[in-house]
Amino acid sequence: MMEVIQTTKIILAWELFEQGLPKTHIAERLRINRDTVRLWVQAIAAMGLTSFLDSYSKAKKGPRLKRQVDAILKRRVWMLRDREMDCCGQKIQYFLETEFGTKLSVPKIYEVLAEKYVIKSKWKKNQKRCPVPKAEKPREVIQMDTIDFGAVFAFTAVDIFSKEADVILRPSLTSSDGAAFLDTCMQRRFNGHTELIQSDGGPEFKDKFKQKVYQYTNRYRVSAPYKKNEQSLS
Repeated sequence: MMEVIQTTKIILAWELFEQGLPKTHIAERLRINRDTVRLWVQAIAAMGLTSFLDSYSKAKKGPRLKRQVDAILKRRVWMLRDREMDCCGQKIQYFLETEFGTKLSVPKIYEVLAEKYVIKSKWKKNQKRCPVPKAEKPREVIQMDTIDFGAVFAFTAVDIFSKEADVILRPSLTSSDGAAFLDTCMQRRFNGHTELIQSDGGPEFKDKFKQKVYQYTNRYRVSAPYKKNEQSLS
């Protein structure tokens, strides 16, 4: 599953709220404060989703100080990488929190790893990838993802230009669930076709999903794992 950026969380929170999920449940699964969900919902109800996203993005613009990682934390990241036999950033993040009580984002972990190791994608080793897609109009790029809500999974699709979104809850992460989600969201929300569909290539986006995906798009792209900005939706 992809790491979800803040604007995507806003879209998901609103879509899930409209589907009747409690704010507390939404907050827990998106890992945000319940009051944040409440404020988002109130603002979107008053302004509309698109207007709120525009105002939110403008408020967040401007230079930010880059977080510095101290030497002790770096050594812990490197130690965990060696101890766990070249494990991924998500696992290092888990061990940092459970063993040391330290929270560090996955992109920052990979920045630290890059200081000492050569990080390559094992599944597409040394292959040149096409440019990260950008949209200039609606229905040009649809980003698909899933979020674990415990007993159910939220399948999400977002038009990265218009920020229109669709969310469907499914009981599992099989390719059958992915195919059912593809049929539903493309027909009811995205006019049946887009230039490009992108996903993280998880099991829900394989087999039966891939057999159907070209009914709805000219191109299907699997994003590079853990590459900063490649899985962003804005």
